[in-house]
Amino acid sequence: MREGPARTPDERAERIAEFIAPLRVRPGAKVHLADDFDPAYKAGVKNKKAGRELLRTGVALLADYQRRLAADGATGVLLCLQALDAGGKDGTIRHVMSGVNPQGVRVAGFKVPSADELGHDYLWRYARSLPGRGEIGIFNRSHYEEVLVVRVHPELLSRQRLPGATTGRKLWNRRYREINDWERYLTENGFRVVKLFLNLSKEEQRVRFLKRIDLPDHNWKFSAADVRERACWDAYQRAFSEMLSATSTAWAPWYVIPADRKWFARISAAAVLAHTLIDIDPRYPEVDDKSRGELAREKKRLEREAPAGTAADPYATGHGRERRRKR
Repeated sequence: MREGPARTPDERAERIAEFIAPLRVRPGAKVHLADDFDPAYKAGVKNKKAGRELLRTGVALLADYQRRLAADGATGVLLCLQALDAGGKDGTIRHVMSGVNPQGVRVAGFKVPSADELGHDYLWRYARSLPGRGEIGIFNRSHYEEVLVVRVHPELLSRQRLPGATTGRKLWNRRYREINDWERYLTENGFRVVKLFLNLSKEEQRVRFLKRIDLPDHNWKFSAADVRERACWDAYQRAFSEMLSATSTAWAPWYVIPADRKWFARISAAAVLAHTLIDIDPRYPEVDDKSRGELAREKKRLEREAPAGTAADPYATGHGRERRRKR
C-alpha cells in the first residue's frame, strides 16, 4: 500500500497482503490487546496527506472489484465492524465505500433487540440481514455483540430466555463455537466473512467524547450512556481479547485495525476488503457465440439510427470513452 510506480495486478495484490499481515489475528493465537496491537500503529505511512492518496487508490480498487462482484453474482461478502463507542465505524463505512455503487451494498445496524427478535435464537436477526450473492453487506456492530455487550452486562441475558441455567465460561465457549460454525457454513456456501475490530485507545476515546461535547455540530453524537459504558473499559478489553482469540479462524479471520488515526483506520479497512475481493477474483460473465451474434446484429441496427454528421459508433472511434470520462 506504499506509494510508488504503477504495479501489475499480482504485485498490487502482494503489496496489499503484506500491508495487512500485521493486522491479522492468527487463528489459534492467544490475544492480549494491550500487548499485541498498538492503536496508534501506522505501518510507515508518513502522514495524513499520504494516507489520503492511498485511500483514494483503495476506494477506486474497491469500486472496480465491486462491479465485478455484482456482475459475477456468485459470491457475497459480509463485512463485520466492531468497536467501542467513538471507534469510527460510521466514518469507516462512509469513506471506504464512497466509490462503490450503493445498489450493491447493504448496511445493517444492530441496537437493543426488539421483543420480536428476543423471541428467536440470538443469531436470527443477523441472519435476516445477510447480503445476497453479488452484494457486499456491512454489519455496523454484529453478532459479536452477543459475546461482548451481554458478557460485560450479564443482566441482559435474562431477556434472552435461554433454556436451562447455562452461564459463565460454558455459555461463552458454546457461543464461540456456534458463531465459528455459522461463519464456516456461510463461507462454504459462497459468502466471505470479513471481520474488523477498530482498536481505539482509552485516551483517544476520551478526546473524541470531548469533541462531541465541545463542538455544537457534534453534540448529537454524544450520549451520557457512552461515558457510563467507558467505566467498563477493562471488562471490554478482556472480552475483546478473548473473542479475538476464540473466533479468528482460517475461514473468517479477525483483523485488528489501529483506530487512533481515523485516516489510517480507513486505509486499513479498505485494504482488508480489497484483499478479500482480489482473492475472490470475480469476473464479468463471458458472452457465448449466440449472444455475440445478437449483439452484432443489434449494433448494426443502432448504427443505422445515427443522425447525419455523427459517428455511427462513438465508442468504436474513441469518442465514447471521452464522453464517459466527462460524465
